Amino acid sequence: MIFEHEIPSGSKLYFGQSAKVKRYIESQTANLLYIEGFEEIVTPIFSYHQHDSLEDQNPLIRLNDSNNHTVTLRADSTPDVVRIATKRLKRSMESKKWFYIQPVYLYPTKEQYQIGGEIIEGSFGDSLEVTLKLLKTLEINPILQIANIRIPKLLSQKYGISLDILRSMQIETILKSEYKWIENLVTISSKDDLNDLSHYPDDIKEELVKIKKEVESLEYLNLIISPLFYAKMRYYDSLTFKMFIGNELLAMGGEYSIEDLKAAGFAIYLDECIRLKLRNKEEKN
Repeated sequence: MIFEHEIPSGSKLYFGQSAKVKRYIESQTANLLYIEGFEEIVTPIFSYHQHDSLEDQNPLIRLNDSNNHTVTLRADSTPDVVRIATKRLKRSMESKKWFYIQPVYLYPTKEQYQIGGEIIEGSFGDSLEVTLKLLKTLEINPILQIANIRIPKLLSQKYGISLDILRSMQIETILKSEYKWIENLVTISSKDDLNDLSHYPDDIKEELVKIKKEVESLEYLNLIISPLFYAKMRYYDSLTFKMFIGNELLAMGGEYSIEDLKAAGFAIYLDECIRLKLRNKEEKN
């Protein structure tokens, strides 16, 4: 029996104090993004292209349009923001920096609010810098994890370690590799661990140097480096970052390619930020 006041599992309900916190976060971040030169965009809830961005397409919620073409509910804002900005709005809008505040939807009834930005022809540093400013404005100080998706892809393509093993971080299996330098790769976690890269093969070294260049000038203290981390989005192809507190993932982003277009972006997970702000307020009281 479903009572009339019940809502589906995974959907969101904000009211009173939680709705106030949600609106505050949205207002603060929107104001900062306008100052940073972003234009706002709200994309359609329905999309023809979501299957292009997700490795695992099972979470997509599918239905048909009036012509019986398959559409899905928006499960990821990035692909549609990039396509609409570069193809539909290109002639009328010259902006290369776009932000959105909107939910995504995953099977069966999961609803997730996000604040995100896409920087057309932007760099990893561009997207990370904006994300750090946003979280600082919100007085949130999470751990920052920096990775390079090219490293796990190279390990899979050339050095015999499958992406499934890397996804699940089966360290014992990874360490059984015939390549001794992988032991050093597994232990990298700080800036200092990147000082000597001489024992890595050239292809791995090249990708580690990219991480090193980004972190050398970074003054953020809660920093860890995770060269084996594998992001699950199809379009990420180089440097990525995650920001979290405990088990709460608060933000994610990096460099990516969609249809040969280079860009960088980020997403801040609004629901997790709201929970964190409410919990901190309760602890202070």
